[in-house]
This record gives sequence, C-alpha cells and structure tokens, in this order.
Amino acid sequence: MRLVPFLQAVEVWQTNHASLLVDTDFATQNNSGDELGDHCSPTDPFFSWKSPAVDEAIRKAQVLVEALNWIRQFRDRYVVIKLGGSALDDTESVRRCLSDVLFMEAVGMRPILIHGGGKAINKAMESAGFEPKWVNGRRYTDDATLDIVSRVLAEELCEGLVDEIRNLGGRAVPMNFRSQNVLIGERLTMKDEAGQEIDLGRVGQVSNINRELLTATCRAGSIPVIPSVALDKDGGRLNVNADTAAAAVARLLRAEKLVFLSDVPGIYLDKNKPETLQSNLNVPRVRELIRTGIVAGGMVPKVEAALEALEAGVRKVHIIDARIPHSLLLEIYSDTGIGTEIVR
Repeated sequence: MRLVPFLQAVEVWQTNHASLLVDTDFATQNNSGDELGDHCSPTDPFFSWKSPAVDEAIRKAQVLVEALNWIRQFRDRYVVIKLGGSALDDTESVRRCLSDVLFMEAVGMRPILIHGGGKAINKAMESAGFEPKWVNGRRYTDDATLDIVSRVLAEELCEGLVDEIRNLGGRAVPMNFRSQNVLIGERLTMKDEAGQEIDLGRVGQVSNINRELLTATCRAGSIPVIPSVALDKDGGRLNVNADTAAAAVARLLRAEKLVFLSDVPGIYLDKNKPETLQSNLNVPRVRELIRTGIVAGGMVPKVEAALEALEAGVRKVHIIDARIPHSLLLEIYSDTGIGTEIVR
C-alpha cells in the first residue's frame, strides 16, 4: 500500500518538528503579504509547520495509523451487517452507516448488508387498513401481510439502500426474490406451553444461502443488500426475522464479524445507567445475563442469534448504535470500540 510510507513519513516529521512554534497569524501569508507558495520553507521566519490545519491533518493521519493494523487484519474477510430499528427512519444515520460500509469495502473487507424494516411495514399495514398481529414476538404473516412485507422490504427499502450506496459512489446489488435470491428458508415452527404447534402463518427461518452467488458478488467489488425475505424449496416467500437472518448468513459464511446496527448502544447491566454499558462480553457471561433477566425483551432474540453465530465459527459479534456518527468504523477500526463486543 502506498499509504504506508506516507504514514511513516508523517510520524518521522511529527517527531522531528514537535518543538516548532505555532504562528497562526502568519499561517497563510509571508512577510510580503503574498499567499504562501512552493517557495516557502520551514526556515521562513513567518512560516510555521505547526499550524492548526497541519495539526488537524496529523491527527487524521494518526487515526489512519491506528486503523492500518485492523485494515490489514480484516482484508478479504466477510463482515455481515444488519441494519434495523429506528435507525432506518433517520436518513442521515443511514447515509453515515452506508458511507462506513463503503469505506470497509474500499479497504478490502467484504461487507454484506442485511436489513429489516418493521416500522415501515407497520406503517404500510396501517395505510392498507390492516392491524399487525403478534404471536410469541413474531409478526403473524398471512398472504396479505406477506405481500406488504415483501413490497416494503424488497421493493422500497432494499432498492432505496442500493440507490443510496450508488449515490455515494459505491457498487451495490439488490439480492432478493425479485432479482437474485440468496436466502433459502423453511417454515418456522413454535410450540406453546402445552406442546401444541403455534400457527405463525408464512413466517420462516433461514436454513441455507446461495453461497456461490453471494461470495461472487463480494469478490466483484459490489456490496450485497439483502432484505429479510427468504424463499422456501417450492419458491414460496417467507417472512424471516432480520436479526436471525443476519446471524444465519454470518454462520454459514463463517464470517469474521457480525454487526447489529440498531438504535441501542449495546448491552447494559442497567439500562438507566449509561456507565454500565458493557464493552466486551463472552458467551458464558451473556448466557448468565439472559438467565437473570438483565438481557430481556427484544434484545434476547438478537443476542441468542449472536451466540449461535459465535458457536458456528463467527469470530466476533458487535452491537452498536447506528445513530452515533461513524459508529461502525469506530467499532471495527479503533483500539477501543464504541458498543458491545461479544466473543467466545
């Protein structure tokens, strides 16, 4: 990488010139009042390399130096990113997240974007005169509901995300039942306390993926964008939970990372106390938090899907807040991170 000698030069220069004085009054003009040009040098009495603009450039270079090790480590590795929650409702948050995804692809990672869209589906159902029905935390999906789910996820949200990536200068491919299907599913069965099967309608879970198509798309330098709708063996559509779909893709690909981008910063020991945010957890500790009820509600299926992915070979799972500017890059390419990291 040509970046390496540049960064090394920056570090050497910073060491050799740390004692230079700052003279912001003359940062842009010499003693003749002319704009500084190529003739200026560090020996000019009215010129200082230690200007605010250079300080800012050095700070940015230091960020790149810190990221360089992670960039090398994660090159050619798959990272599955699930985008959901109210973050999808914030246009600016979505744009920032997608620009982070583009950065990851540009420096050699192979990102795969999977999205849900529960709030948009609810709005579409309300507009159509339907009231959402929930069974054991799952959206009951009859044929009419499935048509709305499919339209919102595959036609509206997926195409919108692809267009935004392209507008940002990247390459993206919508991969769903309308174009090139990747998610292969089967009906999800659940039982009540009496052992009787619960009718969920056309709700499914991901049982397999079109791995060859998915990896070929990544190798071609495009970002797959996948809505949480699968096809069963007969070609029928299934409404699948986006968290579990992302975990299944990460598991079946043996991805380096699985990242949940949502509207929560991570796992708290006490959600009313921000200082209890856990930056790093292992599987036994997470299971304990579920057992004791500290991890509860909508976080449980997300975390259980994460644990299943880890046990299948995914190296790390991250839960981060998409509303924080560039949270994805801060979590992946910095030494400290910004959300909750779960490891085996």
